[in-house]
Amino acid sequence: MSALATADGGPVALTSRTPHVPADRLVAEMVPPPRFGGARFENYIPAPEQPSQAEAVRVLGGFAQGLGGGGGGGRRRWFRREREARPSAGAGPRGVYLDGGYGVGKTHLLASLWHATPAAPEQKAFGTFVELTNLVGALGFQQTVRTLGGHRLLCIDEFELDDPGDTVLVSTLLGKLVEAGVALAATSNTLPGRLGEGRFAAADFLREIQGLSAHFRALRIDGEDYRHRGLPQAPAPYGDATVTRAAHATPGASLDAFPALLDHLSKVHPSRYGAMCGGITAVCLTGVEPVPDQSTALRLVVLADRLYDREVPVLASGRPFDELFSEEMLRGGYRKKYFRAISRLTALARDAKPLAEG
Repeated sequence: MSALATADGGPVALTSRTPHVPADRLVAEMVPPPRFGGARFENYIPAPEQPSQAEAVRVLGGFAQGLGGGGGGGRRRWFRREREARPSAGAGPRGVYLDGGYGVGKTHLLASLWHATPAAPEQKAFGTFVELTNLVGALGFQQTVRTLGGHRLLCIDEFELDDPGDTVLVSTLLGKLVEAGVALAATSNTLPGRLGEGRFAAADFLREIQGLSAHFRALRIDGEDYRHRGLPQAPAPYGDATVTRAAHATPGASLDAFPALLDHLSKVHPSRYGAMCGGITAVCLTGVEPVPDQSTALRLVVLADRLYDREVPVLASGRPFDELFSEEMLRGGYRKKYFRAISRLTALARDAKPLAEG
């Protein structure tokens, strides 16, 4: 991976980065991303008019405390106790599933659960669905089971329902992990064009996770996108000269032409987008335009997620972010992903405003 500046001291181009991520690093980095490093139940602010949000905090807090091993018996001893307790029908769920629209704080709550679970960091894992499938690809199925089977908790953010092969793979993996005593928590990417704003996402999720439905308690979290509650609209796109000047004036910034970046994303596996953005302090893009097709759009969604996780501001020229996806895309099966990407890029554009004014 290239350095954070070119030889002449200018900004690096993301298009010059094709990172390789070793398998051991994939495991070590399965923790909440920087944006959610400080996420706690105490600093999640439920909307007063949405009682389901406060209820989710209560239920998840109790779930976390229920995962405490107590004493000094060690990891495997804890799992033996869990296996002995689970046959009771009243023992409670071994997993929680957070169902709700984009921007209601599901990832914040999932990260809060990870932090609140009384276990050492190496005994709990947090990652997106894409990161989990990539781990299986890097380690192999059996080694992934052995590696994650030594954990108390596995949190899966943005569980995907649009790739049947990967979904069945992860379904099988989760079955093995439940047998090993691992507790599960997940949020999902539903297909609202088919399911109706995710209202039936829980049922869809539980059908896909074959044989695991008895282990999950589904929590519906209602509300509006918190990123836009009472906040001003994102700034309009800037001119190319402003974006270029800001990129050169901001240490650690990247500078890319948007079409070239979209082309580069097709050559890097989405699981490596986070590493591709490693160390970048701001992403500067010129010539933003609507994405040409759905495959490109879905890759851009993943990049937006990784930038948002890492709190990397995005300064752009060209078209505004709410014009990235066509009306057909926004009506289609993946529209929830596209709306989430617009929401997150809008928040990052707002964060980048000081760079343009500096």
